[in-house]
Parts: sequence; structure tokens; C-alpha cells
Amino acid sequence: MKEIPSLFSLCVKIISWNIMHGCGQPQDLFELPSVFLDGLLMMLPPLALQNIYELTIGSTTVEASIVNSINIRKKRGRYNESRAAWETLYKKRWPENIKWKHQSSYIAADHCVEAHESTASVIDWQQLYWERHLQDCLDAATEQALLPAFGGNIAELKIPDSIMSLIGHIGSGACNCSNLSYHCNKFGCYARCMRLQSVLCHDKILDFLRTSKLEALVFRRILSGRHVDGVCKLITQNRETLISLELVYCKLSPLDMEMICNSVYDKEIHSHGIQHFSITSSIIFGSRSSSIPCGLSFFLSSGRSLHSVRFADTHMGVKAAEVIFEILIKSSSSLVNLELSGNELEGLLSKVGRKYISFSPFLESPISLQSLVELNLRGNNLQMNDMVGLHHVLVNMPKLSRLDLSDNPIRDDGVRRLIPFFVKDLEVTSQVTEMWLENCDLSGTGVSELLQSLTMKTGQLKTLSFADNDLGSSVAAPLAKFLGASRIRNLNIEGIGLGPFGFQELERKMPNKTTLAHLNISKNRGGIQAAHFIYHIVSQGLDLVSINAGSNLLPPESLSIIQDALRKSNGKLEQLDLTGNASLHSPNSKSVISQFQFQGNLIIKLPSFCPSSSAYDDDP
Repeated sequence: MKEIPSLFSLCVKIISWNIMHGCGQPQDLFELPSVFLDGLLMMLPPLALQNIYELTIGSTTVEASIVNSINIRKKRGRYNESRAAWETLYKKRWPENIKWKHQSSYIAADHCVEAHESTASVIDWQQLYWERHLQDCLDAATEQALLPAFGGNIAELKIPDSIMSLIGHIGSGACNCSNLSYHCNKFGCYARCMRLQSVLCHDKILDFLRTSKLEALVFRRILSGRHVDGVCKLITQNRETLISLELVYCKLSPLDMEMICNSVYDKEIHSHGIQHFSITSSIIFGSRSSSIPCGLSFFLSSGRSLHSVRFADTHMGVKAAEVIFEILIKSSSSLVNLELSGNELEGLLSKVGRKYISFSPFLESPISLQSLVELNLRGNNLQMNDMVGLHHVLVNMPKLSRLDLSDNPIRDDGVRRLIPFFVKDLEVTSQVTEMWLENCDLSGTGVSELLQSLTMKTGQLKTLSFADNDLGSSVAAPLAKFLGASRIRNLNIEGIGLGPFGFQELERKMPNKTTLAHLNISKNRGGIQAAHFIYHIVSQGLDLVSINAGSNLLPPESLSIIQDALRKSNGKLEQLDLTGNASLHSPNSKSVISQFQFQGNLIIKLPSFCPSSSAYDDDP
């Protein structure tokens, strides 16, 4: 039966409608007792709450004294009520965003909202709400603009009723609230971060966003000079506040790239304030033998504020990458993150490494990049000989903390060339705490040698991944020894071919005490031995927070073994992922996993589908 609305909720509905449509005397609300007004604020829809806020800062009527008193009290209880209302509205509309609250990189366009959350001393939920709302409006408008029936006038684009209803506006009537221009004009001042497709890179959007003070811009699918012109104008309009610029899925000529880079400069100042620069899945180099465009070269060399640079999947060749390294080495920027990934860079590090050989890490060197914290060289077809050059590079990066060499066929000989760095230099000249060597064509022999060298020098390693290398069961014993000697917190050995014997050996030699918090042992075909290993490490009371044991061919009886382990555990395990093990799905599996929870959330994650009648195999 439909719930009968209360008299108070009906009053709130009428008040909200009047506030949103400018009817009545909304100033009269401020004469309400504080307890009623505070309660009303918590129940108003977003658009009505926003109009109330605008009234408090923009009133010039006789009631201004009342309104101004509200402004003064914003620092006290009333402000807290308003902030709580916006926080509730944000979390209700986008609950999935809260889990990224502590991320701080502007480069990840989808997490820009969370970047502000982590850096602000007090979170401005009102600003976050309308920034994200405006992005939703722009995304919806983009979908319409890409339809064949679109006439080309973005001023005619409408915001769908599904979005309008979320801010409390139902029924368009004669107002223009559903126009894209309305939302840009009204909420553009709250935008700090924006993602735009090429179809919206138009002169009209400049007028719509004239009140914005954008700090981060992400442009997608910029493919023609017409789009580039709009991009440049928008950058110019916001260059005083812009600190992050990202290009995704773009195809740009050298002239286009020069225009974009030049748009960040003031006419009288030949340096820029961009801190985060990223080009992803784009073509800007023409061919792999091309060097970098002149405009981009000057942009990188004059970027004294650059903190992070990313060129990912840009069809870059060795020639262009070498020039970029040369520029960054000589620049005066304090670069923190550098990513050159998904390109064809075989032989690059052999050339770059020669520039470092003559410099001692113990003497002051003219070479830059000494501030580098993260180096990502994933997927560049780097070979064994590149690792010799990498060694010379690494010892001159004393602040390096994260190193990613995954998806490069460096093989065992390549790893052996890095062992001197780990044995001699890791504790002396480096602060490397996280390292990824996934899918590097490594064998159990090469990894065992590396683990032995890491065991000799405990170092500061906290994260290590050998995933997707065919190591076999022989790596189990040296891995167990390493776990006992190191301070490792996160270990990923997904898909290394441990098999039943590898899990059995790992269980037998596993130390009684480790620092492990997160362990990924998925896709290792461990069968029942994998279940016994899970029992061993969980019941032993280790400080594990999460275990991923997915796709291990676990038989049905594994579930009872794991249940028994959880009953004996110390209660710190938050998640145990068993997805991909179809045999564990049964009619009573829900009642089984519901017994084990951590802070109200289920610990065990089981496959959600029923197993077929045929035998399960994880071969593709």
C-alpha cells in the first residue's frame, strides 16, 4: 500500500516548489525558529537548497539584515547544518564515489572529485555536488550531440528528466531549467575539474563556462582543427587557475599540439603553471621514428611546476622518448611521477643509461629527475639490455619509491642485471617500496635468484608483484623464505603456475609470522591444496586484511575448510575473494557466507552463477 505523506513532508514539497520557481516570499523562511529551519534545510532538494544559499549571499531587500545574520552564523551551527545537508545529498546520489575519497591525483579524470576531497582541510560538499552534477549534465548533452539528428547548436541541448528529478525539478513548464546553458551558467562557478568530448569544444561552451575557474581539464576525441580551436580557447580562458591537462583518444598534428601547448602561456611569461600533464591512447608523434613536436618540447622544458608527466599508448618511438628524457633531465622542474607506457621503446634505457654512468649518486649531480618518486615503464617492449641502462638510471633517483616494469619481455637475464641494484644500492641510494614485474617472461629460476637477493637485504619493499609469469612450483620455497625475512605488505602472485604442489610447499615452509596484509594467489590451479593453504594462513592469526584466491579450481569441500579457518582467525580479515571457483556455488552458500562479516560487510565473496554440468576448467 502506498505510504501516506505526512503534513510536514507536504509542506516541504510546497516550500521547495516555491523556492525553485521564485514564488512567494522565501525570505520569510528565515523568521522560522532555528530548530524548524535547520530541519527544513536537511529535507530540501538540491535546487531548492541552492536557491536558499543564493538568497543568503545575494539579497538586497529589506530582509537583508536577517539574511546577513544567517551568513554570520554560517561559521557556527547553521553552516554545519547546510554542510551536512550537502554531504547527505552527495553521498545519496553518488555513493560509489566515497570509496575513492582519499585519492589525490588530478590525472585520473574520473576521480577529480575525490582529489578535492583529500586535499581540502574542510570538504566543500556543495562545491563537490554541483561540480559532479554539471559533469553529468555535460555527459548527457554529449550523448545527444553525437546523434545524427543533432543540428549543431549546443544551446538547444536539453538535460534529461532523469537528471532534473535528482535535483528536485519535476515538470519543465515554461522555465529554461532543462537547458544545458542554464546548468553551466548557474553551476559553472563550482566546477574545478571538467571532462569534455570534442563535440562540446565549441565557442558557445566558452560563454556557458565563463564563471568557471577550472583547475583540471580532460579533453577526449579531439580529432580536427575545429576541435583544437575550442580546446585552446578554453585553456586560455582558464590558464590562471589550470594545473592539470589531459588528452585522451586524440589525433593531433604537430601544429595542433603546438597550438594546445602555446595556449597555456601568458603573453608576457614564458613559463606555465601546469603541474599534471597526460596524453593517453592518442596519436601525436606521426610515426615511431618521429621526434616530438616543437611546441611540446618547449612546454616540457618550461614547465617549472610539472609534478607528473604521462605518455601512455601514444605510438611513441625511441627517438621521441629519448628527447623527452633529455628535456626532463635538463629541466628545473621537480618531477614526481613519470609514465612512459604502452609504447615501442626497445633500446631506450640503453641510450638513456649512458647519460647517467658518469655521475656518482653520492655527489651532487647536474642531472634532474632526482625528485622522481614513481617511474612507470609498463608495456614498452623493453629487453634484457635495457635493464643495464635502467640500473644506471635507478641509482641516480634517490627518492624513487614505485617502479613498474610489467609487460616487458626482460626475461631472467634482465632481472639478473637488476640484482646488483637490489643487493648493493637499494638500501643505500634508493627508497623503492613498490615494484611490479608482471608478465615479464620470467621463470622460477630467475625469480628465485631475485627473491634470494631481496632476502639478503630486507630493504623497504612493501609491495611486490610477479603476476602472470610462468614460475611453477619451484618458486614456493624461496618465496616462503622471502616472506619471513622481508617487510612486505602486498604480494601479488596471480597466475604464476603454483599448482597443488606449489601450495603444499608454500604451506609447509610458510613462516609463523609475516607482515603480509594483502595477498593475491588467484589463477594458480591449486585445487584442494589451495584451500588448505588458505586455512593455514588464516587460522594462524596473521595480520592479513584481504586474500584473493579466485579461479583456483577449488572443489566444493573447500568451503567447509575455509569456514573452519575463519572461525579460528583473529578477526582482522576483511575480504576473501573466491570468485571464479564455480564448484563453490550451492543453494545454501548464502547462509554459509553470511556467518562471517567484518564491520557489517560480508568477508567471503563467492561466484554468483551456478556451475554447469561439465567439469570446470580455467583454460580460455
